[in-house]
Amino acid sequence: MVVFSFIFYGWWDWRFLFLIIFSGLVDYAAALQMAKKISQKRFWLLASLLANIGSLAIFKYSGFLATSIDSIALWFGLEWEIYSRLPAFSLIVPVGISFYTFQSMSYTIDVYKGKLIPTKNIWHFFAYLSMFPQLVAGPIIRAKDMLQQLAKEQFVTPVEVWLGLRLMVYGFFQKMVIADNLAPIVNQSFWNNNTQPSCIYWWMVMLAFSFQIYFDFAGYSSIARGLAKLMGYRFKSNFNHPYHAISLRDFWSRWHISLSTWFRDYVYIPLGGTRISKWKGYRNMWITMLISGLWHGPALNFVIWGAVHATCLSVERLTKWPKYLHQFSLGRLIAFLIVMLQVVVAWVFFRATSFEQATTIIGSLFSTNLEGTNLIVEHYFNTLVFLGLAIGVESWYYLKRNNKTIRLATKNVTYDSISMAVLITACVYFRGPASEFIYFQF
Repeated sequence: MVVFSFIFYGWWDWRFLFLIIFSGLVDYAAALQMAKKISQKRFWLLASLLANIGSLAIFKYSGFLATSIDSIALWFGLEWEIYSRLPAFSLIVPVGISFYTFQSMSYTIDVYKGKLIPTKNIWHFFAYLSMFPQLVAGPIIRAKDMLQQLAKEQFVTPVEVWLGLRLMVYGFFQKMVIADNLAPIVNQSFWNNNTQPSCIYWWMVMLAFSFQIYFDFAGYSSIARGLAKLMGYRFKSNFNHPYHAISLRDFWSRWHISLSTWFRDYVYIPLGGTRISKWKGYRNMWITMLISGLWHGPALNFVIWGAVHATCLSVERLTKWPKYLHQFSLGRLIAFLIVMLQVVVAWVFFRATSFEQATTIIGSLFSTNLEGTNLIVEHYFNTLVFLGLAIGVESWYYLKRNNKTIRLATKNVTYDSISMAVLITACVYFRGPASEFIYFQF
């Protein structure tokens, strides 16, 4: 498993294998030393954090730091041009580095806290760190969940094979049929720096992006979980239908669960959470959300995205508006619409290529300009079809969950077989233009 996971990762660029091996060896050795030399635990934890955060800083954030220094220098009339003069600041970011460094760090942190006994088997450790289904885009698995599974031989039953294949088929459908068919309108609108002022046009584009990024990433996670299941291993679910959320806190308990729980356990709670005081709880939440934004990339737009979510979460926590709304008959629907509004507007900063573009788009979203509305169906019929399909897929899940008759009717082999046949057919005949998974860039 380790050998073929390394082949898989090295296929893109074999030189980056040295980085994941270096990071893994540091953490494997640091964990063993923490168990042997209790008095030196803090030293070995710092060594682990330095190796992992240092790798991230060099490969992912050094260019951002250099351009920021150049910008500050220009304010004082200085032209340092650090970024252009030093090629080290334009390094290629190794694919998946944000995922496997966080995964490796969680291992040493858990050992330091006494929550985990370090493994002495180096192959088990590297199998956990580099397992190919989730190596480049998650979900971020925890050592306490995976090392126990790796410690014994896994036997795969026919039922698990079917469940694994079912997860993979659904993941391919999410990615190839929905996300890839929504991608063209999104890419066209943002790459061309489209200044189309139409309110309806930009709501269509942003809804398309909201579902594109969801089905793209959730699709990858489903494929990864399915592949793991075929090998006899179990990864926890990474998405739980986030666009069904009725509060922003609920949204974050459903979106990219492996990352949000990582930040909760290794950033928010260690900072004190809400235990110290109410206002320090807000501070800790803001720090966590801003770091979460930076995790996605060294750019101002990601920081603003994190700040928008932190602001909305602060208002929600301060006013407790979801609790009051849920008391009314239509309150949950109104709460759902408010959360979707917040999430979609925040996605503008996440996807925009510049702050100026983001503010222009938000201005269009909340304008009264309906120019070209009558041509939307004619020019963007394909987008509307797959946007409708995305909404329909999520609505079907909601109906299954809340309607007992539908739930019972779909719990049989015939339904499973027919639905898989339909999804496979859709993947073959209705796939969109091929594009890489969005989260490969992180």
